[in-house]
Amino acid sequence: MADTATDRASRRATARAAEDPAQRTASDITQRIRANPKYQELKRKRSTFGWLLTLCMFVVYYGYIALIAFNKEFLSQPIGAGVTTIGVPIGMGVIVFTILITGLYVRRANSEFDALTREILAKEMP
Repeated sequence: MADTATDRASRRATARAAEDPAQRTASDITQRIRANPKYQELKRKRSTFGWLLTLCMFVVYYGYIALIAFNKEFLSQPIGAGVTTIGVPIGMGVIVFTILITGLYVRRANSEFDALTREILAKEMP
């Protein structure tokens, strides 16, 4: 296997960590955190949730764009006797949906993800 720049940088960082006790401690803590099953659970949950919300956002946003592209007649229907068309509230719904899923992520991050982080740090920090 070839000696890459990343390999050399990693060896230099390891050598510096061996020389500096503070770096060695930080490196040890980092390794323990990465090996912690709760950390793996946190990474899995956060990633899965993030991708799920991303997928939802793509479906809503690109669904609206597809509706604009392929069914203009539907979106151009006026609501009641006014000049506002049905496309306006649907577009506003996309914006509201974005705000809601952002709030949902923040709520879960501030409760479940932060609680897992605190558990991990409490166990692994000296």
